[in-house]
Amino acid sequence: MARWRDGRTQLHLPGVAVPLEIAASYRARTRGLLGRDGIGGALLLTPATSVHTFRMRFPIDVAYLDRDLTVLAVRTMRPGRLGAPRPRARHVLEAEAGAMERWGLRAGVRVAIGV
Repeated sequence: MARWRDGRTQLHLPGVAVPLEIAASYRARTRGLLGRDGIGGALLLTPATSVHTFRMRFPIDVAYLDRDLTVLAVRTMRPGRLGAPRPRARHVLEAEAGAMERWGLRAGVRVAIGV
């Protein structure tokens, strides 16, 4: 299993590459998208099994990924919500609401991370 560090790279989906921020440290995962007005691309929280949208300013799409980076589920969450933990999830991908549908990201799709 890959070990990532905080930083920027790309998320590769079938037919599309998306700018990706990685939040692998406790501090970066805790901060997440809080205090932002949006995100251009996606944010990967790793390791993570769930997320919340308390104190967030905009709705987000959330994809739960297993250890092989296969999407388990995709949900849209409004601000002020608590997502249920996904036992098989190892990573959580966040993006602005509607982005994942545009990218074709859905359950069963496998993604890749890196250049």
